[in-house]
Amino acid sequence: MEKIPYKLAVLVFVENTAGEHLLLLRAKPPNLGVWSPIGGKLETATGESPFECAARETFEETGLRVGAHDLHLFAMIAEKAYEGQAHWLMFLFRCKVRLAALPPAISEGRFAFFSRTAIETLPIPETDRKALWPIYDRHRDGFVALKADCAPGKPIAIEVEQALPHPRD
Repeated sequence: MEKIPYKLAVLVFVENTAGEHLLLLRAKPPNLGVWSPIGGKLETATGESPFECAARETFEETGLRVGAHDLHLFAMIAEKAYEGQAHWLMFLFRCKVRLAALPPAISEGRFAFFSRTAIETLPIPETDRKALWPIYDRHRDGFVALKADCAPGKPIAIEVEQALPHPRD
């Protein structure tokens, strides 16, 4: 069996004051030419934590300064063989601080705000459509750990490994 790399990344779901979601039209792989939440890879050489990475990526991509207390970790997803290129361990955060304005374009792409229903009509990664956004809808105030088999040539298989409701539920 061919070895493929294992990568660690964060995605940060940011909204504006109207409750619309900030998405980035990606200008680089992975996800070139499709809309997705902001995020990036952990700096493993420095021992960066997922929360530190989420705060760093939020600032680098939007200019919004946030700390761990401004972020809610709502999901951890282990994606096996995404696009046949890599395994990913992704940490999904909801930013509690809202943006007042659209950030300027960056080297990774350009931004726009979308309502949750409008996102369904956008070009987004298939795993986002089938897994990421439904996870957000259901667990954004709680926590869920999942694993997804994304091996090419077969349907995406998703298994919930743990789900915890929001403390107020």
